[in-house]
Amino acid sequence: MKEQLADYIQNKITVSAEELEIVLSYFKQLKLKKNELLLLQGQISQQTFFVCTGCLRIYFNTESGQEATRYFAFENQFATALVSFITSEASEEFIQAVETSEILYISHSDFHFLLETIPAWEKFYRLYLEKAYVNNTNRLMSFLTQDAAEKYKQLLAENPDIVKRLPNKLVASYLNISQETLSRLKSKI
Repeated sequence: MKEQLADYIQNKITVSAEELEIVLSYFKQLKLKKNELLLLQGQISQQTFFVCTGCLRIYFNTESGQEATRYFAFENQFATALVSFITSEASEEFIQAVETSEILYISHSDFHFLLETIPAWEKFYRLYLEKAYVNNTNRLMSFLTQDAAEKYKQLLAENPDIVKRLPNKLVASYLNISQETLSRLKSKI
């Protein structure tokens, strides 16, 4: 599993073999059962996760009690409750394994130790933050400017794994549409 993470890191930044070994030494392995929760709302996000197999979901509860999914992380993607991870304040989000998953994780303190000791790790973090910002901005814009059909077509084009691998309930939660609307869209498109 650490080879998978090593490949991912080396595709993002240039690090020496020694620096890469140091970075990898701080990641620990974890196997998760389907639906297992890694973070509960109200807890402080103390880890960042790298998905080797499976899928993690980051979601929150709306005022009406509905689950709203913000992000899915599949193989070779990182996930954390980023606002809580950055601010060390209680998370508004949950993190859940929606498939049986194998992940690597690093603690907040170890992550920040690497920022102080491995200069290239800071670039890695900057690239991660930039990608998260772009993803979140694009999702917000799609919610404000696209109807259900446009959001679904965009999801099929950009991230078909969400539709192929996950139940309609989760896909609808991600698109912020009802399951009925999603079923109608699936039958038409």
